[in-house]
Amino acid sequence: MAIRTFQGVTPSLGERVFVDDASVVLGDVALGDDCSVWPMAVIRGDVHRIRIGARTSVQDGCVLHCTHASDYNPGGHPLVIGDEVTIGHQATLHGCKIGNRVLIGMGAVVLDGVVVEDEVIIAAGAMVPPGKVLESGYVYAGNPAKPLRELKAAEREFFRYSAGNYVKLKDQHLAGE
Repeated sequence: MAIRTFQGVTPSLGERVFVDDASVVLGDVALGDDCSVWPMAVIRGDVHRIRIGARTSVQDGCVLHCTHASDYNPGGHPLVIGDEVTIGHQATLHGCKIGNRVLIGMGAVVLDGVVVEDEVIIAAGAMVPPGKVLESGYVYAGNPAKPLRELKAAEREFFRYSAGNYVKLKDQHLAGE
């Protein structure tokens, strides 16, 4: 029961998506083609929508959620994640927008209203406070997260490599290898 309907809304899966049986994906969630969701990850679209682009991997133990609309927060905060994003083990993403080709390190926390532009690395254990904008082309680290340095050429190339590597691995899982 990894894929669960909530209030009549069932998650939408693109082509060749792998969702581990030990994870939970529920409600208003759309996963793009070639996505992977690994054991113990929770993607909970029960109070707003979650959209995840193609070739994105959600690693073990991640928590992905959103914020409902209310008098305190008109419009709420959906969670929107781009293409070729690698979300490291036990990262928490809540009501934020993540661009394309982003690496989110293990245990990182990204909170409501954050905008992460394309081609960013968020270091393991970083905490990105509400409403912050992470500009393209940098590594961010710390609590609160701050720019550490500009990305190197090899790191920019790694985004596509990482996404492709997880596509290959999820294909092996889908094939029962």
